[in-house]
Amino acid sequence: MATVTLAESAKLSQDMLIAGLIETIIEVNPIYDVMPFTEIEGNALAYNRENVLGDAQFAGVGGTITAKNPATFTRVVSELTTIIGDAEVNGLIEATRSNIQGQTAVQVASKAKSVGRLYQQTMVTGDGTANTFQGLQSLVASGQTIVAGTDGAALTFELLDQLLDKVKDKDGQVDYIMSSSSMRRKYLSLLRSLGGASINDTVKLPSGRVIPVYRDTPWFVNDHIPTNQVQGTSGAVCTAVYAGTFDDGSYKYGISGLTATGAAGVRVQNVGAKESADETITRVKMYAGFANYSQLGLACLKGLLPT
Repeated sequence: MATVTLAESAKLSQDMLIAGLIETIIEVNPIYDVMPFTEIEGNALAYNRENVLGDAQFAGVGGTITAKNPATFTRVVSELTTIIGDAEVNGLIEATRSNIQGQTAVQVASKAKSVGRLYQQTMVTGDGTANTFQGLQSLVASGQTIVAGTDGAALTFELLDQLLDKVKDKDGQVDYIMSSSSMRRKYLSLLRSLGGASINDTVKLPSGRVIPVYRDTPWFVNDHIPTNQVQGTSGAVCTAVYAGTFDDGSYKYGISGLTATGAAGVRVQNVGAKESADETITRVKMYAGFANYSQLGLACLKGLLPT
């Protein structure tokens, strides 16, 4: 007589299920511990950047004053947009299969994570088209960009010094360095190669998180910074490192996230029952934007070989 099979016996048993999810889609960006978000009225923020100074001259007694040119300014507008997604869960599934973990709660948490990931990506690669906002790649001025090498070059301390020297709007103070994980590993490798040099120079963020620094400037990771940018004619794929300042609430310095007044952060809204199906809709959204007030508060070092 044949014994009962494993598949057949499984019908009379149930696997142990751990409550909660083991997250496999995780991104870490502690820059949000310190990067400011400005709440704005309306759907856009307009500000003026100094363009050309009013001129001046030396003049002797009785000399003719010819320095008559006024200062000019460039008007800049940073707009808000919506990052949004709906979590739809069937009523039967929610009612009968939420004994271990709530089906709706899991879907809403996943949508919220996607909203955060999309903001983190767009703050680097956004170009202002297709309802996106402009990110670092679009906002950095050409005069604030350093090319490491014609056909790509390795990261060096000298290049990092040039990058930090480009940030001038806070009298040379630099609030952050941002790169991909590969570039931060390159930086740590440079420290180790010095011989006897410590890689333990760190800063503790308000959350208690500890991250590396270079010249007392916190070094943050954003793995949405592309590592496949072609530099020169050799076909070498390269990446970039950014440095800059955070605005202090005066709308004069560096970068700031933007959000709607009274509706900051990721919002969760219960839309209710779907008209055409037995499903409940929960909407997850963020009213978001990004601004770089001073062009001297953002600099880029590009053409870096990532490996």
